[in-house]
Amino acid sequence: MTDTTEETLTEALPPVRHWPALDLTGVDFDPVLSELMREGPVTRIQLPNGEGWAWLVTRYDDVRTVTNDPRFSREAVMDQPVTRLAPHFIPQRGAVGFLDPPDHTRLRRSVAAAFTARGVERVRERSRRMLDELVDEMLQDGPPADLTEAVLSPFPIAVICELMGVPAADRHGMHTWTQLILSSSHGAKVSEKAKNEMGAYFSDLIALREGASGEDVTSLLGAAVGRGEITLEEAVGLAVLLQIGGEAVTNNSGQMFYLLLTRPDLAERLRAEPEVRPRAIDEFLRYIPHRNAVGLSRIATEDVEIRGVRIRAGDPVYVSYLAANRDPEVFSDPETIDVTRSPNPHVSFGFGPHYCPGGMLARLESELLVDALLDGVPTLKLAVPPDQVPFKKGALIRGPEALPVTW
Repeated sequence: MTDTTEETLTEALPPVRHWPALDLTGVDFDPVLSELMREGPVTRIQLPNGEGWAWLVTRYDDVRTVTNDPRFSREAVMDQPVTRLAPHFIPQRGAVGFLDPPDHTRLRRSVAAAFTARGVERVRERSRRMLDELVDEMLQDGPPADLTEAVLSPFPIAVICELMGVPAADRHGMHTWTQLILSSSHGAKVSEKAKNEMGAYFSDLIALREGASGEDVTSLLGAAVGRGEITLEEAVGLAVLLQIGGEAVTNNSGQMFYLLLTRPDLAERLRAEPEVRPRAIDEFLRYIPHRNAVGLSRIATEDVEIRGVRIRAGDPVYVSYLAANRDPEVFSDPETIDVTRSPNPHVSFGFGPHYCPGGMLARLESELLVDALLDGVPTLKLAVPPDQVPFKKGALIRGPEALPVTW
């Protein structure tokens, strides 16, 4: 009897769909993900690297369930090979992305103050001044310009370094390391070397700040290490993750301005009605496909049922925030950009304990960029046809390689 039951369950499993690494341009939604969403709320996928297959959850409510349920563990990913997008997988034991509560909670608490509304407001004026300088320099150099190189890349680096407490002289090195870590085209050795070098840098900086009372992230980490609340190794892992995450704004804002420059009606509306900008930014965050495929998996620690599908203990599970943001049960007409959409409970910054701590900071940067470029450069437009804007290839994160503009 048991054999027959097992057989029936096995037969009932959905087919494993191969999900290739596509080099997508613009804000095109991944066609494979679209198919997977149509095929069912819970499907099975195989990504280009790693081993085996994994479950994929795409509905909004299920995504929130999995990311907030302690029965799905990030820590367990360390101990088993999982199918994945990244060609190399270099998790460091104790890194915050691979911790579960309570260790995860303890580590996040050490830097929480820097990412609150008050902590983010602390860098607003300095950020605005740095942005104004970058825009002024671009205007002085005259058109055409690469908006990514002139503004969208240096601005988030400057802001995250300001929040982290990294001296201005070291910003360029930080950017170089981040690019090598995030790109999949240089190979595992190069990526690992860059990660180790950035780690060594933060190890020295945090150790210097053990008695610090500053409000920047490395001072908060140094103080927490000094009080024995976290180890230096844990602090370094968290600093590396936050520094790398800070550059995601370059790609997000690159896609946002690609959208605004290819949809002049949207740009005109935001110029004419500045009061809709905060809602519009949330709508762009919902709509823009921030990444390729999926990010980090979780492992089921016991049998769990989702929408009638039994996920067994030990099975890897991925959630797609991009799919959740297009769930028609939550977002009416999800393929349409509605700059007045309210409420807009998108999950672009994740959900549950691993919710991105930099969400407020990213919003602040997006607001400052929209204000500075729409109001400061009212005639800004693409310098090439939309299909000639080069987009990143072989990267985990999506965004334009360059954004050629004129005015």
